[in-house]
Amino acid sequence: MKKKKTNFESRFWSGSKKYSVPGLLETFFQFNDLAIVKEVLGSMMHCSTRRKARIRTYPAEIFHLQQSLRSLLLAGRLIAAKAGKWTVPVSAEAVSSMQLSSLSEEEYQDPLRVFRKAFKTCSFEEFDEFLASTVYFSLGNISNDREKRRVSPYIHLIKMLDAAYLITERKMQKQK
Repeated sequence: MKKKKTNFESRFWSGSKKYSVPGLLETFFQFNDLAIVKEVLGSMMHCSTRRKARIRTYPAEIFHLQQSLRSLLLAGRLIAAKAGKWTVPVSAEAVSSMQLSSLSEEEYQDPLRVFRKAFKTCSFEEFDEFLASTVYFSLGNISNDREKRRVSPYIHLIKMLDAAYLITERKMQKQK
C-alpha cells in the first residue's frame, strides 16, 4: 500500500515541491521573515478595510506571500487533522512575555494546539477566502465592509505563524 503524498502547492513560491510538514515549515521561514510577514499582513488588513488606501508593497511580493501563506494553511490543516501523531518537544526554559508574542503559555508549550483550535473555528476555505479578499482589497482603491468576518481568520493566522515558527525551532517529530 503506497503512502499518499500531500502536495502543499509550494512549487509556485519556493521552486520545489514539499511533501512533509516540517520541510514545508522550514522552507517557509527560509523564504519569509516572521516579523516582516506579520507586518505586511497587518498592512494588508489595514489597507483592505480603508477606502482609497493601497498597500505600498509591490503586488508581486503580495501574491508571493499569499501563495506561501496558502501553503502554510494547507500544512496547518494537516497538522490539525493529525495532531495526535506528532509531538513538539516542550521547552524547559522560563517563558517571558516577549517570547509568547501572540500565544498563551499553554499554546507556547504545545504549538500544535494553535492549529487544532484555528481549524475548529474556521475552515480552510474560510482562511483561503480571507487571504484572497485581503490581497484583492489591499491592492485596490476599494474597501471591504465585511470587516467582522475577517478578524477571526486574521488572529488565527497570526497565531499559526508564531506556532509554526516555534515548531520549526523545536523540530516537530513523529510519535512512535
